[in-house]
Amino acid sequence: MGKKKKKQVRAEPDKKNISWLCSSDAFDILCGGSYTRLIDNPEIVAAVNKICNLISSMTIHLMENTDAGDKRLKNELSRKIDITPNRFMTRKTFISALVREILLEGDGNAVVYAETTQGYLKDLQLIPAGHFSFVPDGYGYLIRIDGEPYTPDELLHFVINPSPDYPWKGCGYRTALKDIANNLKQATATKKGFMESKWKPSVIVKVDSMSDELSSPEGRKKILNDYVANTDAGEPWVIPADAFDVEVVKPLSLTDLALSDAVMLDKKTIAAILDVPAFVVGAGEFDSEEWNNFINTRIRPLCNALEQELTKKLLINPDWYFRFNVRSLYAYDITTLSNVGANLYTRGIMTGNEVRDAIGYSPMEGLDELVILENYIPQGMIGDQKKLKGGKEGEEE
Repeated sequence: MGKKKKKQVRAEPDKKNISWLCSSDAFDILCGGSYTRLIDNPEIVAAVNKICNLISSMTIHLMENTDAGDKRLKNELSRKIDITPNRFMTRKTFISALVREILLEGDGNAVVYAETTQGYLKDLQLIPAGHFSFVPDGYGYLIRIDGEPYTPDELLHFVINPSPDYPWKGCGYRTALKDIANNLKQATATKKGFMESKWKPSVIVKVDSMSDELSSPEGRKKILNDYVANTDAGEPWVIPADAFDVEVVKPLSLTDLALSDAVMLDKKTIAAILDVPAFVVGAGEFDSEEWNNFINTRIRPLCNALEQELTKKLLINPDWYFRFNVRSLYAYDITTLSNVGANLYTRGIMTGNEVRDAIGYSPMEGLDELVILENYIPQGMIGDQKKLKGGKEGEEE
């Protein structure tokens, strides 16, 4: 019998070790340079920190809708949210970390777990960005924290810039800012290398001398000491005409590289994307109108996202809601506040103590009544004036 042929089996490639051959240019395109995190860029960090500091510095009011207008409530719930939302942090620290996670690490999202005891709010715990993920579930979604699924009703989910594919999920600024962050990092590296470079002499002295004298540092130093070093500052050098030739060399500057213009443009682009004034990232000067517009168009919408989620998930009473005190951030000087307060006081719209509170003074006794116009009488006694009853003010009844 003939030998039985073995069935040939094609060797499968080892999928664990796969390599690709490509040119150096293709490698740079495919792999790119070193990764630059957004939090490593000074301009981005400056803009984000400014937003975080502003939002976290505002008090959070618990408000109630009434027939006479909205009134502020002061109870244990309002104190919990505004003073100690977390037992390890103050309100400023907690809100600052929350907003930072939304803008940077959370890529437009932040998740907070509300810990309760017997129906009462005990703590708000901020979940780090690397510990939560979102899983689409039909039209809705689930939130996984370290693999444990939660429904959106069980957690506080803060969102900015809704995704076009999943409206319940936020989109951050990572994609838009990635290239600009890399450009600024490269500009910093270029400036650092340029400033540290020793190949930029400002004066070159050609010496007609023996090569042995110029071959050693001691010989070159001796020549300079003999003709140059002994001259006082500001005095001309006296050197042999045929032995020396001095040339002044203008070194290449950063202006010649147009580096500052490119950096300034990138800074303004960052300011436009994060919607902050240009002076925050070092590309402009302070302007009060621009600042107030920044509070209206940037800080207020971010506060609205926080207010609405806190109101939706934490409050049962339909007449209650949370509100950040955005008015405290506007760029008003003391003169403007004083004039506005004085006008409202004389027209019976604000009490004296409300005016004092607006400009930072403590209340005083006797300034809790509303007064009207030049007479400065209590509002309830306006009809008791004699001139309104047909008599003269100086006459006695």
